[in-house]
Amino acid sequence: MKLENLNQPPLNTTMMGVLRGVLDYYQIEMSDAMAYGGSGHAFLINVHEKLCPSGPYCWKYDRFYELVRNLGVEMTDLGFFHKGSTQDQRAAVEQQLKEALDKKLPCSLCNMENQLISGYDGEKFFTAQPWPKVLDFPPATLTFGTWKELKDEVHVNFFVFRKLAKKDDDAITRESLRYAIDLFRNPDKYNLRLYGIGPKAYDNWAKAVKEHGSSHGNWWNATVWSECRARASDYFSEIAARHEGDVSSSAQELSKAYKEIADLLARIADKKMDAGKKAPIIEDLKGREQRAIQKIEEFAALLG
Repeated sequence: MKLENLNQPPLNTTMMGVLRGVLDYYQIEMSDAMAYGGSGHAFLINVHEKLCPSGPYCWKYDRFYELVRNLGVEMTDLGFFHKGSTQDQRAAVEQQLKEALDKKLPCSLCNMENQLISGYDGEKFFTAQPWPKVLDFPPATLTFGTWKELKDEVHVNFFVFRKLAKKDDDAITRESLRYAIDLFRNPDKYNLRLYGIGPKAYDNWAKAVKEHGSSHGNWWNATVWSECRARASDYFSEIAARHEGDVSSSAQELSKAYKEIADLLARIADKKMDAGKKAPIIEDLKGREQRAIQKIEEFAALLG
């Protein structure tokens, strides 16, 4: 069986690619800007102290799940599984996924990347490959029981998505901005050991850039977080269009600020760029983020 009209677009932030696919499947009309911004993902930045490419995946999701509910989607985590998970444990979660799919509920997994699960046959699940030109990773199937496609890299979560009533745009905005502020002011609520969120992300990056500034991890973190900040810029542009006066003007300023942050993050993704030249840009980025959060605090007060 296979769910019709369930597709994952080629977004670098694959969590948002999954969410975008689910929103489209449930015919919830929403721009990418609202999806990234309303879920709060537009404001997340998470960097491992060694600039590991796992930054976009390894953080505490609880508040994110709550904000996704505001968008009209309930995202249920079926648990974490690893190489030592027993056959009974694997069979149990596989049955949960099959039952959800039989009810026409989209599912996904996160193992190195986030992938929609669109159906299954007698041997395996069908898993989305986010990038059409990259067919060797992540895998297009997951074989029952063995999960052989994951090889020795088995550290996987599975999710089920259900449709809910969407909140109004202003409510979505207010809650997402509170999350944006909290990510930066209270990062330890959201980061895992060895990772840093908000200002700590830039601290980790600045310390690691000399040794790891030309690595795959540096490139991938910069690529994903640049995409998120670009959508933050779009989010504030949309907010500005919905309002007038001081609210609109303030949103336009924030849109410009996040566009500049996105451009600088994209710049340091360049593997050929000297790491020594990246370090001052990272320090500049931290200051820009701090000023943007201060503006968001003022903006949130305007919104009430």
